[in-house]
Amino acid sequence: METGPELNNSRQPGVDRPGARGTDRSLARRAELIAIGRKLFADTSYDALSMDDIAKQAQVAKGLIYYYFKSKRGYYLAIVQDSVTDLVSRAAGGLELPPDQRVHRTIEGYLRYAEHNQAAYRTIISGGVGFDAEVHAIRESVREAIVETIAEGAYGRRRVAPLPRMALLGWLCSVEGATLDWIDHHGLSRDLMRELLVKTLGGTMRAVEELDASYPAPQPARRDG
Repeated sequence: METGPELNNSRQPGVDRPGARGTDRSLARRAELIAIGRKLFADTSYDALSMDDIAKQAQVAKGLIYYYFKSKRGYYLAIVQDSVTDLVSRAAGGLELPPDQRVHRTIEGYLRYAEHNQAAYRTIISGGVGFDAEVHAIRESVREAIVETIAEGAYGRRRVAPLPRMALLGWLCSVEGATLDWIDHHGLSRDLMRELLVKTLGGTMRAVEELDASYPAPQPARRDG
């Protein structure tokens, strides 16, 4: 394994030193490497990047990446997981809003994240490692989290019956493909894209209501005037 000053923990600040300051610096360094990795894996496939390539483009000793992530695969999984956490946090929120407004907020947050973090979004949805059980599980976890967020906004609870869950999951899978195309071509404004997705979600929820009346579609909040 390649060594360098970054691996000399006794002298290197921010790497595994006792105390809060050392921990903060270590976390900041790890986050910096993940940010670099998002860009690298967005532009180049997983198999095409060696650890030497990554270290050279990140301008760090290869041993530093091994120190934080153990392997290239560990590095990639950390990048995907970090991107997923960021996306889910952007899509959630607005618990105080009426159901229809929460749905708007969730979709707006999702699109805003995809628009301003295109490399990270492609990493989540497309990836570059082919089929990998752990990567697949991470991607499934973000789908489940978004489905639960939409369900909570629409129905007031995160866990719903198989019918509405399947309907929301099918809608979300179509959203992923449409959003990838949208950030590549930007033929629509974000506002128009959001309204399109809101309306297709409304159609999905009305179909659920027809099949199961215990899951009524949210009604738009009444506006005065």
